[in-house]
Amino acid sequence: MTSSRPIDLQPLPYVERLVARDPARVDLVVIHCTELPDLAMAREYGERVLYPDAGTGASGHWYIDRDGRLVEYVPAERVAHHVRGWNADSVGIELVNRGRYPHWYHSDRQTMDEPYPDTQIAGLLDLLAQLRARLPALRRIAGHEDLDTERVPSADDPAVEVARKVDPGPMFPWDTVLAHCGLERWVPPRTA
Repeated sequence: MTSSRPIDLQPLPYVERLVARDPARVDLVVIHCTELPDLAMAREYGERVLYPDAGTGASGHWYIDRDGRLVEYVPAERVAHHVRGWNADSVGIELVNRGRYPHWYHSDRQTMDEPYPDTQIAGLLDLLAQLRARLPALRRIAGHEDLDTERVPSADDPAVEVARKVDPGPMFPWDTVLAHCGLERWVPPRTA
């Protein structure tokens, strides 16, 4: 579909500490949004050590800026901490988007209203095509919100719960992406 745009390799400082894996096992790609204003802030967050015992943090594998530029922070050969419970056999793609920033858990500020630019979605489709060519088991695609459905007390009223993760959110063009990416949308079954 697209011309295989280059991926700017910018490994995180702790990338060698992340668990190694055979990328041939990866069967799921998870779509995220950064919920931060720009790529520089996303990088700063990704570099934070959140798991002191391992000396690692939380990040996606690839980031796509609003102009469609592709950046790799973690190679597919490493397990990135991008979605609780699903990291071992998945890769994470982060789209730069404000999301609910900076009031992620405020009950009155749960609306995500920044659209994803066409250039960013073109970058995503290009990256997905590259990943399908490189990761033979890749068959499924999910949103972060599909996999992490935990609710947490809101920042302004602990009696009110809000979703912990809502990305990529209602502005993400699932129909367009699914029509062109060759992957099946997957939502795990919910337990009662």
